Amino acid sequence: MATYQQPCVHCGAMTERDARACPSCGSMSPFGYLCPTCLRPIQKGKALCAGCGRPLYVPCPACGASTFVQENCEHCNASLMVYCQNKRCGIRQFFQNTRCTACGKKIKAVKQDK
Repeated sequence: MATYQQPCVHCGAMTERDARACPSCGSMSPFGYLCPTCLRPIQKGKALCAGCGRPLYVPCPACGASTFVQENCEHCNASLMVYCQNKRCGIRQFFQNTRCTACGKKIKAVKQDK
């Protein structure tokens, strides 16, 4: 059976089309960008998510510069992700999320992913 591969938009590594994460860079959205709140596809350059109205540019908690809502800051490359504290979940979440998009549990203030 043939497997179809496509380049990851973050690192360019060829990744199987049905992959949930890039095996090279670890991106959770290797074929595009997803809104960190409602998980709808989004595009750089847009101000708001069409699905939930969330701002798509936020201040980086590390350097304070305005950055697109992705896994790392565009300016200082600091991670914008935290881990869900639910022991059964542990999925990486955007630092501003108040609830986990996977299990729905409330996310408390935690240290960011390195």
